[in-house]
Amino acid sequence: MMDQKSPILVLGVGNPLLTDDGVGIHAIAALEKAYSFNPPVEIMDGGVQGLNLLGFIAEAKHLIVIDAVRNGGAPGTLYRLAGGQIPRRVLQKNSLHQVGLLEALALASVLGDPPSTVILGVEPLDIASIGLEPTLPVRERIPELVDAVLAELKLLGCVPQARGE
Repeated sequence: MMDQKSPILVLGVGNPLLTDDGVGIHAIAALEKAYSFNPPVEIMDGGVQGLNLLGFIAEAKHLIVIDAVRNGGAPGTLYRLAGGQIPRRVLQKNSLHQVGLLEALALASVLGDPPSTVILGVEPLDIASIGLEPTLPVRERIPELVDAVLAELKLLGCVPQARGE
C-alpha cells in the first residue's frame, strides 16, 4: 500500500466528439456517476488540453490516465501501460491530445518528481468519425475500465464510496 495522503489524479483524456477517442471522458463520467471521491483522489476530464494539464500532472504523486490506445489489438482490447511502456505506446497514437499528454509527462519529469503513471486504455475501432458515442466494442468495455481504475486506486489504498450506499 502506498501513501494515502499523496495526491492521486485520475485523468480521462480524449475528444468526446470523435467516437472512440472520447472513451477516457466517458469512463470519467461513469466513475463520477457511480462513485464519490475524496482527497487525495481527484477525478478530472482532461479532454484535449494536452500541455495545459502540466500543472495538474506535476502536482500529482500518482497519475492514472484513461484513454484510447492503439496497440494493434482487436477493438475493445483493454490495456494497462506503466513505466517504459508508456512513451512507446503513446507515440504510436495519432491524435493531438496524445502528443500533448506525453509532452506534459516529460515536462513534469523536468520540473521535479514526476508522478508514478499508469495508462488504462482500450483499443479503439474508430477515432476519426464524428460521433458523441463510442463504438459498441469500446462502449462495452467502459465498465471494465471503471473497474480497472478502482483496482488501481485500491492498490494506492483508496476506496471510493459507491453512490447510494
